[in-house]
Amino acid sequence: MSAAPLRTSAAQDDASRAEDAPAPRTAPGPRDVPARPLPAPSATDRVRSGWARWTRGASPVLGPVGTTLKYASLVAACLVAVVPLVTIFMASFKTQAEFRETGPLDPPSSWTNLDNFVTAFTRGGMLQGFVNTTIILVVALTGTIIIGTMAAYAIDRFTFRGQRLVVGAFLLATLVPGVTTQVATFQIVSGLGLFNTRWAAIVLFMGTDIISIYIFLQFMKSIPRSLDEAAMLDGANRLTIYARIVFPLLKPAIATVIIIKGIAIYNEFYLPWLYMPKRDLGVISTSLFRFKGPFGAQWEVISAGTVLVIVPTLVAFLLLQRYIYNGLTSGATK
Repeated sequence: MSAAPLRTSAAQDDASRAEDAPAPRTAPGPRDVPARPLPAPSATDRVRSGWARWTRGASPVLGPVGTTLKYASLVAACLVAVVPLVTIFMASFKTQAEFRETGPLDPPSSWTNLDNFVTAFTRGGMLQGFVNTTIILVVALTGTIIIGTMAAYAIDRFTFRGQRLVVGAFLLATLVPGVTTQVATFQIVSGLGLFNTRWAAIVLFMGTDIISIYIFLQFMKSIPRSLDEAAMLDGANRLTIYARIVFPLLKPAIATVIIIKGIAIYNEFYLPWLYMPKRDLGVISTSLFRFKGPFGAQWEVISAGTVLVIVPTLVAFLLLQRYIYNGLTSGATK
């Protein structure tokens, strides 16, 4: 028998076994899966798609309108802020008769009329008011910074019982209106013998500044604790860490508190008027009030005094405004 018939019969046997073997399983293709019907869009989806189509169609019109409204709102806001300042500035150069006869936006007849400024300084005691305001401002800000930074350091770096209660008490103190506690505050100030002294305003400004503590506390959280641990390994105690490490790193927050708290003290009228009624203790805000009496008010002199009060605040804000924004955002992220 030759080899060719043997190879042919073997090939036939292999083919028959391949036909009898079950076909391999394959994953169903995308055409083998029956198509499922898509769910009907909900009312919210229909509203959103309709709004998107309407917005795309109206964008050529809404774009210029939105830009116009944006700039119109900015111009209106600038006018609301600038027009009163311009009115006061022009009124400070007018005479009493000119103030009564002309409109608020009419310019004065003479821009060199400085009689109102002289009257504000001599009769209104503006110079003494600036001195008293400066003393109260410097002492109160120094105490606020020391108390606020120490309180924030203790709350953030130490763990003690009632820590959450202390923070909650600070928050609760900010929600209580100061006017509702003035009767008790006045009795305490009088009992301590601080009435009709500068210390009355200084103590009240230092003891009621909860916002400064929160500013220091938020910034303190961004200072790593590893600095404290490294200083303790070198033998430093807690007071040294606070004074030489933590306090210098709080300069942005300190600058923010100085500006915000300083402007608040500078413009405060109620506390000096209530607790320091003596004429020699008048601040700049109460000095302006002396030109208003029961028979009228010298508005041109008040305008001149207002300009004198606004100028230092405006200059300080323009020079230090970047510290306000940087200090408020510092500590918000790590």
